[in-house]
Amino acid sequence: MTTDACTPQLSDLAVVVDPEHDDVAVAVQRIDAGTILHREHGDPITLRTPIPAGHRFAIRPVPAGAWILQYGQPFAISRGLVPGDPVNDSTADSEVPEIGPGAIDLQPATLSAWEGPLPTFKGFHRTDGNVGIRNWVLIVPTSMCAAHEATQIATRAEASGIYSRAAYPNVDGVTAIAHNGGCACPDPTVETVGPGSYESTLRMLGQHIRHPNVGAVIVIELGCEKTNHVAFDEYFGTSDLQALYGKPARRLSVQNLGGTQATIERGLALLPELLAEANRTPRRPAPLSSLALGLECGGSDAFSGLTANPALGHASDLLVRAGGRSVIGEVPEFFGAAHLFAARAVDQTVVGQIYAMLEAYRAYAARAGHSMTENPSRGNKEGGLLNITIKSLGAQAKSGSAPVQGVMQYSEWVWDRDRAGVYLLNTPGYDQLSVPALVGSGCQVVCFTTGRGTGIGNAIAPVIKIASNTTLYRRMRADMDIDAGLVIPADGSVPVSLAEMGRRIFDLILDVASGRTTRAEDNGHREFALWDIEGLWL
Repeated sequence: MTTDACTPQLSDLAVVVDPEHDDVAVAVQRIDAGTILHREHGDPITLRTPIPAGHRFAIRPVPAGAWILQYGQPFAISRGLVPGDPVNDSTADSEVPEIGPGAIDLQPATLSAWEGPLPTFKGFHRTDGNVGIRNWVLIVPTSMCAAHEATQIATRAEASGIYSRAAYPNVDGVTAIAHNGGCACPDPTVETVGPGSYESTLRMLGQHIRHPNVGAVIVIELGCEKTNHVAFDEYFGTSDLQALYGKPARRLSVQNLGGTQATIERGLALLPELLAEANRTPRRPAPLSSLALGLECGGSDAFSGLTANPALGHASDLLVRAGGRSVIGEVPEFFGAAHLFAARAVDQTVVGQIYAMLEAYRAYAARAGHSMTENPSRGNKEGGLLNITIKSLGAQAKSGSAPVQGVMQYSEWVWDRDRAGVYLLNTPGYDQLSVPALVGSGCQVVCFTTGRGTGIGNAIAPVIKIASNTTLYRRMRADMDIDAGLVIPADGSVPVSLAEMGRRIFDLILDVASGRTTRAEDNGHREFALWDIEGLWL
């Protein structure tokens, strides 16, 4: 077969992830209808419709009723595809393949040992043995009813000059975790499976106080809510928060102090002492075994699973090789790809836990008459993510190839686990809930991949933004930290390998852990929210 030098090759304009098995290619840039793509083996492909960047088209016939493969895995059922057809809602049915735990062939990875001296970072060593990478004075409302006062104390402290980096060089600032929980939730019962909203609220707030990125705390109650100071004392078994958490802790009560303004003034008056105490802790070298990394993706596109997510997986593997932990959430984004993740489990018990978590989430959605197929957002689909399965196949790549050591329920603490590796945390796919859950589990830093663009950060942990494509990186340069689009450059430049991009992400994680700020921090993003895990207000 002869090829016109002016006729593009398939590899010039599209990516085939697994050439041996895949039925589809992903367009790197928009390709016009009628374009003829040549390939090294096989007949030329004529595109029957325009293919937007990130969207798929068939490269081989797939008869009606057969599974369509990408990443070598089934993700949709063909309605009868021929080469050049678009793969979309008109040509494919988005069924979720069911591959149960009984079909899992365990293949837990054994990562190679770290060669040479282990890297370190400079962090804040806490009395409980954990190491922070930020040093915040945190204002914690026990319920939504004290959220305004908490926010005002933090805002006024930084705006008025009570806090400044010049005065307190070892302190990152004063921040609040305003939320809408803490009351009108169901009471805990012995029949509850796992922590309900009441218990998970107390645990999440407690773990943010305990968090190694926090150096001092003010806890504010309204006074009459379910999760007030009395509830804290009963749940944690003490009223001495300073002794419990090993850091300066003060309490305020809005009702007892006489109202909003009195509470704000009292909080501001307490801050100089707390800032001075937090400032006494300097950064010192720490091993990477002290670091837990949260893995998140949001505003994803088809390139997320080809560039940013697998590159982050390489970075995660490097951290695990050095003794650290990685925590991945977003359970809805494992449907259709759970078998690949479960195959890396250290034993069959963990496989069972993974599938049990998925089934619990399926039931959680079904009780409201919905299903996991509704997860992809409008932006996800515009970016080429046809359905939950193709989204999940790309999303789970964030976790690399390291052994999966176990699962954790929402509000559990990763530092209660004694082994390096990857852990699955029960969270929704919604970023505004998942990122605080990762931090609440003990992660000191989060890597967040995105293909559509999002600025979300966190109240106490730095969030590193990794763009899946260069167009996004350039458009939102002030929000993005890394351009993973260099792995598949659309301009014909020499691509950066996934391993090299993973190393760049890993090196940035070390820099951020030692104090370098992220774009989200520079932009003042300090999001926080609690998951109403029971979904019931009384």
